[in-house]
Amino acid sequence: MPERWLAPLRGVTIRAFRETYEREIREAGFTGAYAPFIPANPGMKFNDRLFADLRPFPSESDANGALPLVPQIIGKDPTALRESLKALKDRGFKCVDLNAGCPFPMIRKKGRGSGLLSTPDLLERMIEVGCDEMGDGCFSLKTRLGVERADELLSILPRIDRYPLARLVVHARTARQMYEGECDSTMAKRIADASVNSVVPNGDIPLDGEGMIGRAFIRSLGARTDAAERLADYVARSRAELSGDAPVLGRVKELVAYWREMPCWRRRWPVLKLARSADEFLSCC
Repeated sequence: MPERWLAPLRGVTIRAFRETYEREIREAGFTGAYAPFIPANPGMKFNDRLFADLRPFPSESDANGALPLVPQIIGKDPTALRESLKALKDRGFKCVDLNAGCPFPMIRKKGRGSGLLSTPDLLERMIEVGCDEMGDGCFSLKTRLGVERADELLSILPRIDRYPLARLVVHARTARQMYEGECDSTMAKRIADASVNSVVPNGDIPLDGEGMIGRAFIRSLGARTDAAERLADYVARSRAELSGDAPVLGRVKELVAYWREMPCWRRRWPVLKLARSADEFLSCC
């Protein structure tokens, strides 16, 4: 069955965003959403603050019930991963994802995110723990084609396929590419054809496509005729959650930065960047 998941964009597709734009998420036909990653480190304390962003979609807002929310974990310690998964299960989550795709060098060089592709033994151990703790078909993996080369994931795919994943999400770029350059759709298709798991494509997927979609959906919100009104709702929700205008402004500017090349926002963006308060920001919209 085709899947369309909202991608986990750190600092953007957070709880306040998902709650503000839930109607638009549903209208776009999303299967559900992946939440931006939380860390799984040795000795972590599992408190409400750590999991504050993981409030599920409300079920009463739609006749079809709640959209699934899949938490995502980043880390490289199997024991810490297991403890994090237990904590998430205690909070009612049925499926969890492992981030093996984050391309940022500061994360990759520490062996987390896409850095796990460089340590296939450890990656396999993380997957083994995830599937064991969550159960068959309840643990997923989000990754890239490779770190330096586009054939790296394909070379270790038989090891990944030993485990029954909920899905294998593949961003069709290498970590070295970050978010630049062309996606390698040919290699992504080879992986999809070869894997025994369900492969969900990611990376430059159009809004009307199937796969994990992030930037295309975010940009579509800026093109709406009610974009400024909905943005004001997002500001209000963020103000209720955060203390002071500085963090609210930082959060909102991160979203609007995705719209800055659109004709209706191109002239506004330089002014919005200089706003010193949320009210000043909104008055420029």
